[in-house]
Amino acid sequence: MERFDQLLATVIERRAGDPETSYVARLTAKGRAKMAQKLGEEAVEMVIAAVSDDKAGLVSEGADLMFHLAVLLADAGLNFDDIRAELARREGISGIEEKSKRAT
Repeated sequence: MERFDQLLATVIERRAGDPETSYVARLTAKGRAKMAQKLGEEAVEMVIAAVSDDKAGLVSEGADLMFHLAVLLADAGLNFDDIRAELARREGISGIEEKSKRAT
């Protein structure tokens, strides 16, 4: 199983756990807004590492970002295959062109 898929499977398994002993269960109990907030915080920390040219920080914060993305995807009933499909749909399309086709 691919690493991100394994991460998501672990997150899904832990969602119903005890919030006293499971960070995933604790985030799940706090709701989607808290999950989204944590994802945003990790994104900001990754940006800080990037502008600081902190490669180790980028790797560490990138892992945190992917973890929190998995938590949010699980809550929404989505998975990394949904993201892979979207990336496949966009393949061969200029980023500028793709953005211009999005609803505003």
